[in-house]
Amino acid sequence: MLVRLILGLAMTVLALGLAARRVLTLYRLGRAGQPADPGRTKDAGRRLWAVLTEVFGQRKLLKWTGAGAAHFAVFWGFVILGATIVEGYGALFQRDFHIPLIGTDTWLGFLEDFFIVAVLVGLAAFAAIRLRQSPSREGRSSRFSGSHLGAAWLVLFMIFNVMWTLLLYRGAQINTGYFPYRHGAFASELAADVLRPAGRTANDVLETTGILLSLGVVLGFLVLVVHSKHLHIFLAPFNIAFSRRPRALGALLPVYSAGAEVDFEDPGEDDKIGRGAIEDFTWKGLLDFATCTECGRCQSQCPAWNTDKPLSPKLLIMGLRDHALAKAPYLLASSDEERAALPEAVRAEAERPLVGSADVNGVIDPDVLWSCVTCGACVEQCPVDIEHVDHIVDMRRYQVMIESEFPHEAQGMLRNLERKGDPWGRGAKARLEWTQGLPFPVRVFGENDEETLPADVEYLFWVGCAGSLDDNAKKTSRTVAELLHEAGVGFMVLGSGETCTGDAARRLGQELLFQELAKQNVETLNEVGARKIVVTCAHCFNTLANEYPKLGGVYEVVHHTELLARLVSEGRLTPVEPVDVNVTYHDPCYLGRHNRVFSPPREILGAVPGVRLTEMPRNRERSFCCGAGGARMWMEETIGTRINETRTDEALETNPDLVTAACPYCIVMLTDGVATRKQQGKAGQDVRVTDVSEVLLRSVRRSTETQQQPAASGD
Repeated sequence: MLVRLILGLAMTVLALGLAARRVLTLYRLGRAGQPADPGRTKDAGRRLWAVLTEVFGQRKLLKWTGAGAAHFAVFWGFVILGATIVEGYGALFQRDFHIPLIGTDTWLGFLEDFFIVAVLVGLAAFAAIRLRQSPSREGRSSRFSGSHLGAAWLVLFMIFNVMWTLLLYRGAQINTGYFPYRHGAFASELAADVLRPAGRTANDVLETTGILLSLGVVLGFLVLVVHSKHLHIFLAPFNIAFSRRPRALGALLPVYSAGAEVDFEDPGEDDKIGRGAIEDFTWKGLLDFATCTECGRCQSQCPAWNTDKPLSPKLLIMGLRDHALAKAPYLLASSDEERAALPEAVRAEAERPLVGSADVNGVIDPDVLWSCVTCGACVEQCPVDIEHVDHIVDMRRYQVMIESEFPHEAQGMLRNLERKGDPWGRGAKARLEWTQGLPFPVRVFGENDEETLPADVEYLFWVGCAGSLDDNAKKTSRTVAELLHEAGVGFMVLGSGETCTGDAARRLGQELLFQELAKQNVETLNEVGARKIVVTCAHCFNTLANEYPKLGGVYEVVHHTELLARLVSEGRLTPVEPVDVNVTYHDPCYLGRHNRVFSPPREILGAVPGVRLTEMPRNRERSFCCGAGGARMWMEETIGTRINETRTDEALETNPDLVTAACPYCIVMLTDGVATRKQQGKAGQDVRVTDVSEVLLRSVRRSTETQQQPAASGD
């Protein structure tokens, strides 16, 4: 007894010392980051619920059925089997130790053994998944491509060791008569049957050996975890608790410096704009990097990675984490003399630029940074709530506003926004061209010298740059106007009073230009007394609804599909004419994933007689981006295959007559994709791309002219 007590305590002191030293280093590194935005600690109830559902309920992981179930078993196995660690340490001091009150209950013995078996089954499932989806078999398409596979297999092996050593000492305890459970521990009883022929003396030795091995493996596993990517076992609850709620999608975070929002009208001399070095990230950013599980769920859903571009959200986070750890001695040094004494490799790491091409040894290649379409698929899938998009945009902000380094194709778009207030450079005078040909006059604010919106105007119709200036989107604007007129909804437009919402500028990283455009629009909307706004562009919708409130613009913003679906359900619009078409629907990222508007477009299509909707395999939360977000609409796509063509191929596989969407950006990209496939002979000449509202109008209006209008929408 004394020997095993001394050995057990010695192992514990050594392992806890090693683990504590590592944890202290990680804590100090986290403290070296910038303060996070103040909202991270607010709304404790919602944050606690997130931890309960995502950590203990494994909500996100269970969306991946097989792997999720295996992870659920292993996670809860370790929670329940914590009782066996208590029993093991107790047995060092007293051979017949049991947990007070419940330590001899049959149900606890059964539960412990049940989860030992469940963990072993989960390990077998993990091994099968990793073998089946290994990079050696699936190459780049494997979600494990780029992950530290050796460390992952080592962890599986360590968990296996925890389980078999548990069974060894529990089985020997049964045979020596010191096991606390008389019944229920079925797996341990089976182990005892195997060990019993060895005799009492051998089982005494096996009991002591098993306890020391079991505790030693657990302690070794602890040391391994804090030195590996499996640190997420301890960090995930904290990362989820401090993540943006309800999710890090929709609005981008403003520019924060030293924990305070930067005032671009009067910036301070010491304000940090964006992230230009690893220490410029907040402690929450550094926590994100350390929490990455390398599971590759983000990578498997990323449209950039899936079209052979260099961006993998997983590898991006891993690269930032590895750089932070390699630079840690430099950041944690207390003086210049101490830094000068560091190994050359550490000092070289400290001098690496955060973003830079291979010839300057940058941590993140510019092509990685600019491949992102900010679709949010990575954030949606991450089981530990890493905020990839926020980090990417923050690095873009530094590159654009401090370094003036960004794709040259975007210069024209930014220049047009600055001079003309729209990405095309058409100017305010062109913003009412879309009204031409309508069978009724569109009311324009200011034409009759109104100071505020008249009482009979229920909605301000925010037409947007695309809806005013792009030929395809103009058709959608006219269609929505006709439907609102048909339903008797009073609406008015701003006409030349509109300017770009600034979405593309902000997601490119040009925050100052976004601030100027947004504040101009907020001032206009507040002056006219806007209360309810309807918008057809998913990007305008997201900006007006989620980002303008922080600038003083608080409105009830609805997407046109939400309003039209409600008008249909209320009987104010009645689809009567059958529309005999096969339809598929593409979920715009900024409408669906970012803002959870999934049902209204489908409700509209479902209400039209004759429409047969076939969903693409990737839809709703897992919809595949069209390739236009993150200001990519205005940049050439020269690496890999085109994202819009990949999505177009997926749409064409449903054999549609119409490919529908609910965002002008998506319609532009999918129209280009269909046109390309027609030229290649891979799509029928009758396939068209259109907004869901145009399908509704064909059914609501019976005139031949109206019915034919959407058929030309893809030309």
